[in-house]
Amino acid sequence: MLRLRNHLLPLLRAASLLPSPLHHRGTLLSTSASAAPFSLEDYLVATCGLAPAQARKAYQKALDGATKAKPSGELCYSRLNSASNPDAVLALLSGVGLARADIAAVVAADPLILRSSVKNIGPRLLALRDRFGLSAPQIARFLLVGSRALRGCDVGLHLEFLLSFYGSFEQLLVVMKRNNSILWTDLERVVKPNIALFRQCGLSVRDIVQMCSRCPWLLVFNPERVKEFVVRAEELGVPRSSRMFRHAVVSVASISKEKVAAKLEFLKRALGCAETEVAIAVSKMPSILGLSKECHLRRIQFLINEVGMEPQYIVERPVLFSLSLEKRLIPRHCVMKVLQANGLLNSNMSFFSLAKIREETFKLKFIDCHKDSVTGLADAYAAARAGGVPPKSNL
Repeated sequence: MLRLRNHLLPLLRAASLLPSPLHHRGTLLSTSASAAPFSLEDYLVATCGLAPAQARKAYQKALDGATKAKPSGELCYSRLNSASNPDAVLALLSGVGLARADIAAVVAADPLILRSSVKNIGPRLLALRDRFGLSAPQIARFLLVGSRALRGCDVGLHLEFLLSFYGSFEQLLVVMKRNNSILWTDLERVVKPNIALFRQCGLSVRDIVQMCSRCPWLLVFNPERVKEFVVRAEELGVPRSSRMFRHAVVSVASISKEKVAAKLEFLKRALGCAETEVAIAVSKMPSILGLSKECHLRRIQFLINEVGMEPQYIVERPVLFSLSLEKRLIPRHCVMKVLQANGLLNSNMSFFSLAKIREETFKLKFIDCHKDSVTGLADAYAAARAGGVPPKSNL
């Protein structure tokens, strides 16, 4: 306690060194009876460094977020009725090393941080630096997405667990940007039981981390609901032992049961295949459920009409649905036709084999090695990937 007090006192004293009272449009802003009333919007500009447009937006956030508006439009929350509490909060942010620009960005993202209790957020900010070893830039990035959690509760236990689970601050930050409720969801009743359930399904910790990095709400949903996702994944024909199981869980967690059924029916009609064949395709590549019907239809039409594939051939190779039409399929088909026309492609090379090769390998084997034989091939490929028309004159 004494050590914490020694840390906090200098920061609190520093609040008195911040520029206050404020001047704006020639008017002194203070809470004295002889001066104009305190204006949060003006404070955001003059002291926090926000642009006027940013300040108006931030002020509205503060008004809508945790305060009530009087007929006059004033904020009726005691900690935002003067510069006193905001000054103290800014002193704390500065005290843990945040630069002025970082502080402005944090306040713009979450103006309600200015009405936080200094006694509460002071120790929490210090813990980010002293306990978890975050640098000032890392603290700033954390606050841009996690300040709501920081001002609402002690996030120490969550951070300790999540940093260990995800393995690094950078990875946790990615997850927080997608769903920051992970910082206040009950660890013992929700987060840990969900992880335990996935472990029971045979997933490794690494699998769970990858799955929950892509779909972080899997950790914050009610465990009973997560059990439903597991059942639905198995109903797709993906057993728990399959390496596709975690992908199936992500897919069903992102789309309703009714939409899954509708997507399966659409694929059956578009490909003219039996329901069992489409089901097998989905079990091999569950992520195709997340793609829109329009995307599926455009791929199917291209593969059938332009490439000349049979629907049966396509459904047996569902990875084709996961490849970008604009960035992968169309440009590589363009290259394939050029190489075939110049007699530079093995007749046994199928478009499917050419399409699934990694980008680096494809460029090395089919672009770079033919740059002297086919002038402009690299430019044509780049143009096709950019959505343009390949320069036929050079080919």
